[in-house]
Amino acid sequence: MHNTQILIKPLVSEKSNTIKELQNQVTFVVHPDANKYQVRDAVESLFNVKVDRVNIVRRRSIQKTKFGRAAGKISGHKKAYVSLASGEKIEFFEGV
Repeated sequence: MHNTQILIKPLVSEKSNTIKELQNQVTFVVHPDANKYQVRDAVESLFNVKVDRVNIVRRRSIQKTKFGRAAGKISGHKKAYVSLASGEKIEFFEGV
């Protein structure tokens, strides 16, 4: 799997912005088959930064029911919390 296929998109939310400022961590939605080592190599090569550690969380898909009937589905995904070394930084929206 190529590095551009491992990282699908950066996850930009209120929680991810908070941990980015406080703990110097960046959050990505990653390929379901990617592991920590592949995510580390992809981030280091694509963004030219030093990665301290990687934590991966997998959210399973959930089927929503209402009155006993299937009402929809929340899709599952896999995301990675990437801790950057001190002094390193990734900016997604520069100059905005």
